[in-house]
Amino acid sequence: MVVLGGCGAIGRALVRSALAADLRVAVWDLPTSIERHPPPADVARHAFDATNETAYAAALQGLPQAWDGAVDILVALAGFTVGNEPIESLATATWDEVLDGNLRSTFLVNRAVLPLLRASGSGAIINMSSGLAIRAVPGYGPYSAAKAGVLALTRMIAAEAAPIVRANAVAPSAVDTAFLRGGTGRGEEDGQAARLDVTAYVRTLPLQRIANPDDIVGPILFLAGPASRYMTGQVLHINAGSVTP
Repeated sequence: MVVLGGCGAIGRALVRSALAADLRVAVWDLPTSIERHPPPADVARHAFDATNETAYAAALQGLPQAWDGAVDILVALAGFTVGNEPIESLATATWDEVLDGNLRSTFLVNRAVLPLLRASGSGAIINMSSGLAIRAVPGYGPYSAAKAGVLALTRMIAAEAAPIVRANAVAPSAVDTAFLRGGTGRGEEDGQAARLDVTAYVRTLPLQRIANPDDIVGPILFLAGPASRYMTGQVLHINAGSVTP
């Protein structure tokens, strides 16, 4: 299993569960994220910026030789958002930064790992989208657009990579992680306030609590495993019933 963004809160929970299931894991993440949250000793790791197209060759070369040039599972978790700005006053640089960090990075890692997933004979991709991909919340324009793009990209890969490789996505609502303060590797431990009023938000949820990382891990592992072998091009919404498309 390759986990892009494996040092974030969801990534760390996923890595723990994957190791408990005796999966071999490699984590790719920003240098700052790996420094702050180093993976367990038996996890391969490679530090780079997921938006850097030229960095993937070295990341692939850094995979363990025991994997024999094949990967069974890719989980693309990298992503972030910034600010809370309406489209009419949004800086082009901010739009580009958020699209790159979410959609470009997902495209690049999917493209880079697809040959290794094909080589496994039955690969699975799980991409991280968001409930904001289908629900318009003012101030999150570039993030919503990027995550909607991730859903379209996932469906396209599912069509193009079948029948050997399956591609699905998860779309969580808000999760109680550093993402609410910018994202792992982007100052989440520097005392920034959460961009969300969690107490008010929870009152809008049928299940009456915010998600934690382990709530997202189970659906990811389901999509990665044989129990979902007849699913591709799909999205699992993990949102306590707040959105039911």
